Amino acid sequence: MIGNALTMPTEEVAHAAARERLQRFRDALKAHEIGAAVLFDSINLRYACGSRNMQINTGRNPGRYVFVPAEGPVILFEYYGCEHLSRGLDTVHEVRPSHALHPLYTTSKYQGHLQDFVNDMAGLMKQHAGGNHRLAIDRPTAEMVPLLEKAGLCVMDATPPLDQARCIKTDNELELIRASVRCTEAAVREMEAYLEPGRSENEVWSRMHQKLIEEGGEYLETRLFNSGSHTNPWFQEASNKPIKAGELVALDTDAIGCFGYYTDFSRTFLCGDVDPTLEQKKLYGYAHEMLEHNIALLGTGVGFREFSEKAWPIPEEYVPHRYLALAHGNGMAGEYPIIRHLMDWEEVGDNGVFKPGMTICVEAFIGHKDGGEGVKLEEQVLIKDSGVERLSVYGYESRLMPK
Repeated sequence: MIGNALTMPTEEVAHAAARERLQRFRDALKAHEIGAAVLFDSINLRYACGSRNMQINTGRNPGRYVFVPAEGPVILFEYYGCEHLSRGLDTVHEVRPSHALHPLYTTSKYQGHLQDFVNDMAGLMKQHAGGNHRLAIDRPTAEMVPLLEKAGLCVMDATPPLDQARCIKTDNELELIRASVRCTEAAVREMEAYLEPGRSENEVWSRMHQKLIEEGGEYLETRLFNSGSHTNPWFQEASNKPIKAGELVALDTDAIGCFGYYTDFSRTFLCGDVDPTLEQKKLYGYAHEMLEHNIALLGTGVGFREFSEKAWPIPEEYVPHRYLALAHGNGMAGEYPIIRHLMDWEEVGDNGVFKPGMTICVEAFIGHKDGGEGVKLEEQVLIKDSGVERLSVYGYESRLMPK
């Protein structure tokens, strides 16, 4: 088990990381001249104040939210009956019961609760924002914004300051991230050992869930575990399809591991005690070459567009099924930046630069436009002044690797 094999970070490291995240977010609010933010998204909320509660459920329902001023007390509005969960967090200065902002909770009476929420936010802004009426918000309900504006607040998207804060990781965060990666790698190892012909995708994939939770991880965000023709095009979901000997089996971890940090690497396996076909080795060789070429381009000060321009050229017959991005940021979830292919740049490209402290996932998918199998590989890395550190170190399929 991870707990026996590795020294896990202490709770004090986790608390220190939470304090650092809160300060980074406050600094970003100030840089954007925003008085305060109210966050509903469960991952954003956890980033800002370190509090976790029913993260998947409250990612869908606005059952809890946090008020974060650029300066002043952080006030968590908690799901009914759960106020005790944030005791001991020095990033939360006060806990209040949340208002029932969704018709699910109070049917026709929710509008009264919504008005109570607006009155709370207007009062807190007046008390703690120093005359600044700019309030950032991440997941408002349809009726929330006009009511907040009617109360005299200037409402804006919280995403820009959140992106600015989250994209750079502190040393304490990196200690937690490394632990999360090791936790997830242990779960993948357990799953790979169970990969045998005749077992279904769901059956094999479930072993990763079990081990992840056993080792202190939390949940998987996607169902990207596929075999055979299910591997191409990408983004097909795990199913009850039996896995056959000789089929490629592709995994994207997408795991919320230890301490709430996202581990995101991909591997493709060969099922059974068989030799790969020449086509399978060709696909794997292309994907591995793409991955290594693009990782080698990374470094402090490299522009996103420069990276895209110099990226490994995908052969024409594989372009239609390309992965949507060459690379993306990673922290408590997939995050800024998302580096797009040069062919897509004019529509969605961003002219930023890689900076020390960014954790980046480099993507490679090779699948022919006419179908057949595909190969998915991905590595999670850290941008440093001295170069790039690979955070994910899980081995590759030796039978498919180029000689």
